[in-house]
Formats: sequence, structure tokens, C-alpha cells
Amino acid sequence: MRLAGKVAIVTGGAGGIGRGIVRAFTKEGARVLFVDIDEPKGAALETELDGAGKFSNADISRKDSAAKIIDAAVQAFGKVDVLVNNAHASRQAPLLETTQEMLDLSFGTGFYPTLWLMQAAHAQLAANQGSVINFASGAGIDGNVTQTSYAAAKEAIRGISRVAANEWAPDNINVNLISPLALTEGVEAYIEANPGVEEVLLAKTPLHRFGDPESDIGRVAVFLASDDAAYITGQTLMVDGGSIKLR
Repeated sequence: MRLAGKVAIVTGGAGGIGRGIVRAFTKEGARVLFVDIDEPKGAALETELDGAGKFSNADISRKDSAAKIIDAAVQAFGKVDVLVNNAHASRQAPLLETTQEMLDLSFGTGFYPTLWLMQAAHAQLAANQGSVINFASGAGIDGNVTQTSYAAAKEAIRGISRVAANEWAPDNINVNLISPLALTEGVEAYIEANPGVEEVLLAKTPLHRFGDPESDIGRVAVFLASDDAAYITGQTLMVDGGSIKLR
């Protein structure tokens, strides 16, 4: 198994892409501390994983949660090899209508927790020649309309990921990003609330389908967390069916 012996932390791990990554990781032999604020979903997934995963009901928007999450993973499984910063909440609005509250929500659940958890995890990752997997978005790369706060936070995450890739290379820590397109609960709700948007999204996706959180996004995360990706760092992997092609 590709992740046998590795211990991972996954934020936003009780649903959507995060849950897909948790399932993919544990099937490849990893033990996972997954973090979420949805206690019923978190408890259900912990039961499903039968000892391979442990749920942490933590609010990552609180700075003091970062060190507690790292400590919880070490206490549960002995170390941390992989940090996956997946969780992020935001609200949409045109740029002229974007409020401070919208910016605070996006940066407070996405950018700042990513930074804080990277800082808190560094010692463990350096000791274990570990990996960081952060999340980018086509909303930031393409500048999607009504996505001001989300795009800004995602591009800020890309910025600090590249900095960390350079600064932490001597510690043998690789830092990469996934920019996904997947059919999650949130995407399903967005499609239902916006008739016609599914056709628009799929029309610009060469593979003409949404990714699966586990078999498409989770499998790429497995690769980045594995020793096979040890010579890859500072990169944004577009796992989006070909809808965006970086140059």
C-alpha cells in the first residue's frame, strides 16, 4: 500500500473532497486524523474507518486550534507525515458588493488556518520528511465572477505554498497544491440553485464530467502524499478534467 506507515491530517475531512481524501488515504494504509465542525458526519466516518481514522471536532478558524490538532494527531498515531489543508468556507458576491465579513470568512477559514497549521506542523513534517497538500481553485486562477473573497484567499494560499516549497526544501518537505473540480454536496447544491450552470461547467471541461472526490481527487492526493512524489514541490496540479491548463 502506497501510504503504509504514514500519518495524515485532513481538514474539512467529514464531507466532500475531504472525506474522499480520507477514504483514499486509509485504503492505501495511512492513519488519518480528520478535522471538521460537523460532528454527526465526523462520528459516522470515524465508525466507517474502523480505527484507521480519528475524528477531531475542531474549529480551525481559531488560531489556537492549530497546535492542538497537531498534538491530537501525534497523541493518536505517534507522528505527522502529511498535512492536507482542504477546509474552506466562503460566500459569493460581485466585487463591488464584497464585504469585509465575506473576506473575513474566506480568509478566516481558508488562508489563515492553512498558514497556522503549516507553521504548527513544521517540526513534525521536518522530522519525517513529510508533505503538505494545499488547495487552489479555478476561481482564483481564472478569476471567476462573484468569487472575489474565495479567489483572493485561494491565490494567497498558492503564494505561501510556493514560499514554503522553497524555504522547506532543505528539510525535505514537499509542498504542493491541488486545484479540483469535483461533484461534492456543495457543488450539487450550487447546480440545483443555478439552472444551466452544470452545462456551462461541463462544456469547458474536455473530459466532460465532474471528478469524484475519492477516486479522482483522493487518488491524486495519495500520489502527492506518497514517496512517488518526493521530487515534486511548489506545483499546482489541475485535477479538473482539463478545464484549466496552466502555462
